[in-house]
Amino acid sequence: MQSYPRPSMALYRSCGVLISSPALAPSKTPISTIHLQRFPTISSKPIFKNITAKPLRATKTPQKYAYPDPIPQFAESETQKFRAELSRKLLKDKETFGDDLHSVIDVCSQIFSEFLLKEYGGPGTLLVEPFTDMLVALKEKELPGAPLAARASLLWAQSYLDQDWEIWNSKSPN
Repeated sequence: MQSYPRPSMALYRSCGVLISSPALAPSKTPISTIHLQRFPTISSKPIFKNITAKPLRATKTPQKYAYPDPIPQFAESETQKFRAELSRKLLKDKETFGDDLHSVIDVCSQIFSEFLLKEYGGPGTLLVEPFTDMLVALKEKELPGAPLAARASLLWAQSYLDQDWEIWNSKSPN
């Protein structure tokens, strides 16, 4: 029987062909080279093929997605909805906020409104910054329950903002 040279790379079987992969074992072979080897079973001569694959090149530069500009009417409507829902949520913890509940809601609503007017352009554009800004502003003004209010604001926005944007834009004429 003939002996065949031992491959220097790890092999795995796929449909009768052994494919060596540089990712499976260390080798001096360039990554762009793929070795296909067929070992004889009963046939008289082994078949060896080497195929050098060229690196893939993109034919076009990938397009960047442009988010739509903020919609002032949506921002106003959504801010009112946000204010009402935040009031309802924080009212459950009235003892945490005491007489400052309305001040907390005003600060959060103002920051949320500014974000909607300047930066929010639909799904994929919700940022964490306005909610961290809420936390910082509430702490700077020494208002109670800053973490609770900022977290409630963020959770509401994550749950409803993108969905409301989709509904708003499906109703508006294009």
